[in-house]
Amino acid sequence: MPDRDGRRVVVTGLGAVSSLGIGARQFIAALRAGRSGIGPIGQFDATGFEHVLAGEVRDFTPSAHLHRVSPEEWGRSSQFAAAAARMAVEDAGVGDRTLSSLRTASCFGTTNGESQVLEDLGEQWVSQGPDRLDARLIGQVDAGRISAAVNVELGLSGEALTLGTACAAGNYSVGYAYDLIRSGEVDLALCGGADASNRHTHAGFHRLGALAADVPRPFDEHRDGIVTAEGGAALLLEPLESALQRGARIYAEVLGYGMSCDAHHMTNPHAPSIAECIRRAHRNAGIKPEDVDYICAHGTGTEANDSTEIAAVRDAFDGRVPPISSIKSALGHTMGAAAAFGALVSCAALHEGFLPASTTVRTVDPALGPDVDCVPRTARTERLRVVENHGFAFGGNNAVTIFGDIAA
Repeated sequence: MPDRDGRRVVVTGLGAVSSLGIGARQFIAALRAGRSGIGPIGQFDATGFEHVLAGEVRDFTPSAHLHRVSPEEWGRSSQFAAAAARMAVEDAGVGDRTLSSLRTASCFGTTNGESQVLEDLGEQWVSQGPDRLDARLIGQVDAGRISAAVNVELGLSGEALTLGTACAAGNYSVGYAYDLIRSGEVDLALCGGADASNRHTHAGFHRLGALAADVPRPFDEHRDGIVTAEGGAALLLEPLESALQRGARIYAEVLGYGMSCDAHHMTNPHAPSIAECIRRAHRNAGIKPEDVDYICAHGTGTEANDSTEIAAVRDAFDGRVPPISSIKSALGHTMGAAAAFGALVSCAALHEGFLPASTTVRTVDPALGPDVDCVPRTARTERLRVVENHGFAFGGNNAVTIFGDIAA
């Protein structure tokens, strides 16, 4: 990769709380094996809904993973973020004393903040009136507590920023953390995303007609929508120099990122803006389109998203479409954590040498073009040098991150 100003930034720790497993190792192993994290909704009463599947975290015991954050005092999204961050620093081999002695920041994305807390308060308001609201729950509402929970759990005193750029927020957080490290403003940064399942989101996508009849099938000829999901993903970023000095395992290098907001339509993705976002990411990373070996797609499984995403890729890649797949086929759509899970998978794919599968594809949509390789059904072993991770959101918020093999 070309030399650029600023420190080189690498990923040395991964953490995951997901419907496919707790911990990055378990999550990646399940993904590579083609398992599904989608099942019947259990986080809320789904009676009356036509669609009753979600990608929920079913085996999460907060007290088993959190040392300082008390689950009773924090919402589920904050618990996810704090637990994933704890796992990431343990994966990186960085102790709490080191974290607290260095300039360490946290930055996490979300779509719905503490949605379950808000729903509980809404039910109290309707049933008991505003004067009977639980003060303990009111204190948990602020979405800013998601990153604050990471600082509390790890004893950090640096910046704690929560970004609310919806389904692109995980990539926004990676880009922000990358800038902090590269510029020398901080020594370490934890970034990612977290969201909890909730009735509001499920009902909203139901009303939009965007929920799949069974499982999401990104890039499939008969794809029909998303499946809502939850979870938290975290990455620990640090300068390459310090990682090498302490003999850390390096998953990948963060090469750069691109962002755009076209405000073209509240829900429909806009191909020209996405293509420009990809170009910005390539310029920022100092790469060319032909350098990209794989794209971890936004890949929601809706008719509009997948066709628009492929069209944008064709535009930005001069007609070429690299292998492109969607982990939402197994995980569901984790909202503000989605791009963070994509970033985690991008790093694992580079480190372990594999192409993640679009596990639920039966027939690749021929309208997308005969050259589209969405890695249908089964993951493949493949040596990768550069991976591109997509995150697109309502309101036209787009963010693309680029990761590279440190040896490339």
